Amino acid sequence: MIKRSSAFAALVGGLLLAVLPIVYAQNSTEDGSTITYPASYFSAYNPLTVNDMLDRVPGISLILQQGFDSIRFDGPVRGLGSSSQILIDGKRLAGKANEARSQLDRISADQVASIEIIRGTSSNLDVQNTGQLVNIILREAQSRSSITTEVSATHFFDGEVEPGGSIAWSGQNGRLSYLLSGGLKTGYRHTESFETSFNGDFSANDTRDDDRYVDLKTYSLNSNLAYALTDSDRIAFNLLYNKADPPQSLFRTVTDFNAATPVLRFERESTPATSENWEFGGDYEHGFENGDRFKFLFIINDKKNHATRERFISTEPGGAETKNLFLETNSRYREKIIRGSYTLSLTGSQGLELGIEAAQTTQDSGLRLGLPTAAAGSPEFGGLTPIAFPNAFSTVEEIRYEPFAIHNWQINRRMSLESSLVAEYSEIEQSGDVNNRRDFDFIKPKLDFRFDISNALQFRASLGKVVSQLSFADFSRATNESDDDQDTVAGNPELVPEESLQTEIGLDYRLPNDGGALNVRAFYYDFDNKIGKIDISPSATNLQSTNGNVGPARAFGLISNVSIRLGFLGLPDALVTAALTVQDAKIRNELYSAESDRRFRPYDRGDYRLGFRHDLPALGLNYGINYNARIEGNRTPFDIDNQIYIDIPSNLSVFVEKVGFGGLTYRFEGSNLEDSEACSERRRFDGYLRDGILKEVEFNCSRLGMQFVFKVRGTF
Repeated sequence: MIKRSSAFAALVGGLLLAVLPIVYAQNSTEDGSTITYPASYFSAYNPLTVNDMLDRVPGISLILQQGFDSIRFDGPVRGLGSSSQILIDGKRLAGKANEARSQLDRISADQVASIEIIRGTSSNLDVQNTGQLVNIILREAQSRSSITTEVSATHFFDGEVEPGGSIAWSGQNGRLSYLLSGGLKTGYRHTESFETSFNGDFSANDTRDDDRYVDLKTYSLNSNLAYALTDSDRIAFNLLYNKADPPQSLFRTVTDFNAATPVLRFERESTPATSENWEFGGDYEHGFENGDRFKFLFIINDKKNHATRERFISTEPGGAETKNLFLETNSRYREKIIRGSYTLSLTGSQGLELGIEAAQTTQDSGLRLGLPTAAAGSPEFGGLTPIAFPNAFSTVEEIRYEPFAIHNWQINRRMSLESSLVAEYSEIEQSGDVNNRRDFDFIKPKLDFRFDISNALQFRASLGKVVSQLSFADFSRATNESDDDQDTVAGNPELVPEESLQTEIGLDYRLPNDGGALNVRAFYYDFDNKIGKIDISPSATNLQSTNGNVGPARAFGLISNVSIRLGFLGLPDALVTAALTVQDAKIRNELYSAESDRRFRPYDRGDYRLGFRHDLPALGLNYGINYNARIEGNRTPFDIDNQIYIDIPSNLSVFVEKVGFGGLTYRFEGSNLEDSEACSERRRFDGYLRDGILKEVEFNCSRLGMQFVFKVRGTF
């Protein structure tokens, strides 16, 4: 019998193959490597924001998802870098959290003159094009202004209804362009889970029935201001502020079967928490008469998190409680980044950008653990006994400098080559419970070649060295979010960055007459100093692990996307999308086995997506359905003494949107309509995992339930 995920993956693959004859049966009429969609193209669809416009562009999901360069799979982007997938009026925004992609729901559609899909690369672009770029061209006017609003209500499966909304004011007044916005977003989550565990001899151990609540509300303020000082000088500023109070609570019933008669225990956890972050960025650009440009950007950001987790136990519902855990965490992450460059027009076909980026990154971490013991308690530890462990309080600071050179060469009308060379010099210093300082230097070359086989079909290939951004939170002791049986994990002050040589080749085809897009991409990454779990056990009876550099690894795969209009079926305003990712990875870790390779995240097997969208402009109506899932067997993380097999649930969602009363847009969304469960099997071992002496098996399934959202949106 074919498993459901395999059947759906085969369906997606079949659809991708079925589209090929349709694609190549048509003649290309595209001219050049930039596709332009004027505002009039979208007028029949009554869009309110830039996102509404982009939803109607075939193949846009691929661009917004990740771009050609898959290094984004590997975690946070290091510094500012020179890449971005979204430009506004040909310019990048000087922001990380407050970058251009986050603005797409805030810019009113009536402010847009056109949208460009840029498939080529050039020194005239404000960034390196690692795949395809979306450039949003705003209308030029002496004065324009509009306000976009949204109010929403989200209904959760437990009956909870949470409000949300946003308001954005965008426009232009002479040389000043502005965007001011504020919003409230719910992150409420109620998770029901049930776990059954068995001892190593498969006798019943216990059951755990959990109800976990996260009552998260995020308040945000954004502003983006740009001013043309002269025809050759432009200055811009960006500001972001987010405030959230994400308290968590847990109610658990444990039934222990190891005694002669089952024993009940009731646990309650309370985790008040606060989170706050802000970011301020700016950029200045000057254009010279000979075509040269000078650019300067800066960003300052700050993020603080605090949480106090306390657990109470009782022997009967509502009975007297005893506290048995106090766990307090504090963290603060700060960045200061500056980047300056000068772009020279060497010839009509060549350009060179020279510059330097400097950054200071600081991570402060603190952790307090209190447990009930015979020793005296402390008010600072919730009345419990302080548990001392090393590396609980830490400050990690990195000072980094990156001089760079980027050369663009339009070899001929159909071929281009972008080459870059970045030298990285950094110093990482840790102070607090552990004092350590290390210096690093790396050379990071990269080549990006493009060949327009025809006006519609493009071949791309890239080869480059990538150095990962370390998570400074791994340097000191932290809470363990993935295993309830282990409250904290040790830090590792000796971590070094991962290095990888990354190769990609791909084909991008756009059908004539805006009929759709097809993209196929293959990648191969060769890693060194890959980070995984390492053994730091004090003894064979006290096993401990932490994140450390394991050694070499490799990842490879094939990513295919298709987006096609159904005009050949008489439905020109219907769009079908499909995507299939098949990938694998190999790493050897002695915690698991000294003789066999294992997959590692996020390159474990793959995923697939299907989507359908249909616009009915005459009725002011559009609707759609989306389905996404991962190939089974995706997640199998392991630690020194346990391994878990995770079945990530699929997600079926639908939406219906209608322009109605008062010229407002009314939208209904439903997600997780299959009410899927996330299930896992964890195997715990007596001693090392590699020795295979089974101690316990846990079967856990959890559900978030279906969600329904009703939105009302309008532009004034």
